[in-house]
Amino acid sequence: MDYIEQFYKRLTELRTQKGVSARDMSLSLGQSESYINKIENKKTLPSFTGFIYICEYFDISPQEFFDSENRNPLKTKEFVLEFEKLSPENADHILQIIKALNDK
Repeated sequence: MDYIEQFYKRLTELRTQKGVSARDMSLSLGQSESYINKIENKKTLPSFTGFIYICEYFDISPQEFFDSENRNPLKTKEFVLEFEKLSPENADHILQIIKALNDK
């Protein structure tokens, strides 16, 4: 598996899902406005500390960053937090709905 290629692709995917521009993300991280653009265009890689800040920006762990099976870790985390608040009966109903949707 090519983790570097996966990194570039995943960064773009997560940034797009969050609905922010590369420039805005760069500035939010306290970097130059071209920081994320340079990374996404494969001109550089962040330092390890930079990678950790990127994960914090997305509110995900490094493990979640590289979990390509979880296409939208932000929505998954939000879903789990809301799901845990449900009564057992409602949780069962939601689980049945999810299973039915996945069977389609």
